[in-house]
Amino acid sequence: MSSSSDFQQDRHSFSGSPQKWTDFELPGDTLYYRFTSDMSNTEWGYKFTVTAGHLGRFQTGFEILKQMLSEERVIPHLPLAKIWEWQVGVACRQTGHQRLKAIHLLLKIVQCSSQGDCDLTLLKPLWQLFTHMENNSCHDTAKPGILLPLHRALAELFFVTENRATELGSLQEYLLALNTEDHLHHCTAQ
Repeated sequence: MSSSSDFQQDRHSFSGSPQKWTDFELPGDTLYYRFTSDMSNTEWGYKFTVTAGHLGRFQTGFEILKQMLSEERVIPHLPLAKIWEWQVGVACRQTGHQRLKAIHLLLKIVQCSSQGDCDLTLLKPLWQLFTHMENNSCHDTAKPGILLPLHRALAELFFVTENRATELGSLQEYLLALNTEDHLHHCTAQ
């Protein structure tokens, strides 16, 4: 396996039992591989798994973006609408501390954005997660009044975005976009 088609760069060769294989990283976005059999065995071959990304890259990206969003002179030069869209996707896909960090960046983006930079309706999947958490916390009598960090972060995010929608004069459209038709019918019936 190599990062170049001529198998000269970042070359890794393996042969024999699976115990002889080790994890390794290749730079770039392309993997070249060559499988050669000596026909001495009748097994099916080898299996390997390729995983994109690197464990430390999320943290690095988070720190860079957080720093860029903290620099007032840099903000006007950032494509905030695109970063907002990407960050909402990251917050929806990630879990644990990475989701919390993505929500932290969403808060920074919405607070430093100007009129219309952020499509607040993209938050619908996170709103559904938040309302699910809200419904479950009402039923959890073992820990009344205690919110999980994710629950608190989402509560703050939706408090800030609701205020931003009010400032923009689009609160009704924002709330309608976040909720499902079934939920709206349920609220109307109540």
